Amino acid sequence: MGMTSLRSIAPAPTHGRSDERRNVRLAARLTWKDQRGTTRFASVVTHNVSERGVYVECQSAVSIPLHRLVHFQLEREARESDALALPFSLPQGRVLSAVYRVTPAARSGRPQGLALRLMVDPKRRPVAQVTQVRATA
Repeated sequence: MGMTSLRSIAPAPTHGRSDERRNVRLAARLTWKDQRGTTRFASVVTHNVSERGVYVECQSAVSIPLHRLVHFQLEREARESDALALPFSLPQGRVLSAVYRVTPAARSGRPQGLALRLMVDPKRRPVAQVTQVRATA
């Protein structure tokens, strides 16, 4: 699928989130096992990404329940062309993820969406330096 990046320059609003989201539209693939153990695939397009999450829109309707573990992987062209603009874990290959929100397709034409939590170790954040305060009487 020859999808090209349509990334905007400005980051998406954070709305109090711990990680900055970036508006990035790249071709990707989801792989998971259904309740019978059959491997399923779905072609998706990223909508926005952060260090620990990604929102994707499905090309066709899929039946994935909440909390299902899926493997998220960018298509090869997307990994190679935009590797520097993506969070560290995404260009590396398949990333184990959990479905934590499912948005049904709308009659207006909006495709089905899935919010995925990337199961990666969070970045180590610097600990705020503690300043020593002396009590005075």
